Amino acid sequence: MAYVESYDDIYFWRTVLSRFENNNRYFEVMLPSKGNLTRGKKSVLMNFVGEHVGPDMIACVDADYDYLLQGVTEQSRRVLESPYVFHTYVYAIENFQCYVPSLHDVCVAVTLNDHRIFDFQEYFRLYSESCFPLFVWSVWAYRTGHHGRFSLTDFNRVTDPGGFTIQAPEASINHLRRKVRTKINELQHQFPDNKEAYLKTKSDILSLGVTPQTTYLYMQGHHLFDTVVAPILTKICNQLRQERQNEIYFAQAHRTQKQNEMSCYENSLQDIKVMLKKNTGYLQSERFLQLQKDVEQYLNTCTNSPSRTNE
Repeated sequence: MAYVESYDDIYFWRTVLSRFENNNRYFEVMLPSKGNLTRGKKSVLMNFVGEHVGPDMIACVDADYDYLLQGVTEQSRRVLESPYVFHTYVYAIENFQCYVPSLHDVCVAVTLNDHRIFDFQEYFRLYSESCFPLFVWSVWAYRTGHHGRFSLTDFNRVTDPGGFTIQAPEASINHLRRKVRTKINELQHQFPDNKEAYLKTKSDILSLGVTPQTTYLYMQGHHLFDTVVAPILTKICNQLRQERQNEIYFAQAHRTQKQNEMSCYENSLQDIKVMLKKNTGYLQSERFLQLQKDVEQYLNTCTNSPSRTNE
């Protein structure tokens, strides 16, 4: 039994666990309870309290900030220390779905147009580097209990790249940098003696694998998906669709043939958010492979333990 937080998590964790199935082992990825509609991380972890824990039950959850908190809170300790709990390392499954090297492929799936009109990797490198100094402050706030004065909502508000255009994407990055700089100045004024703690938090999260270039993977997943990536993809896909429609419109063919071709093309188009949720371009990403390695080590331990061998 692999307990997950919500409906959307079922497909993701199936991509994690499928490779470990064989003639002697299979997984059923399921919600926390069939008897009620309780969902979420806390509900999943409640299955691992008391006498219900066993080697044939695992919890599969979003890391949120628990990975970066490194046991500061009770929930973080449970997520990191329980052998039955597996987490995404990145903030949530949405961060995997928005894995930047795969975003062009998502655009192709949506528009059936393989023209590379935008450099996703360069843009999100600049976006991540711009967010990173403020991200360190966010992790510090949650590690030290100051999230009431600088919450995830506050962080998300600052890191919204509003005003993005395909023609001049650097303008949204410059605007973001100004907002980040303003907020950092405000936080430095509120916490004037925090330099040493800030630098320690920065060093800690770097040692955990966070880099300035990959900050987007560790930000709140829903914010990244809904406010950052999906709007950018919408503008890019709209242009790719228009490009393909123009090709059909200006092609040397009679009117009926053009109409049939346009209808065929438009009927083949896909919804951006649906395709993002189905995106599996993260399968070779470093964090996903690390997650699969954790599952493999756990299953090897179960298989080799005396109690399991004698069953």
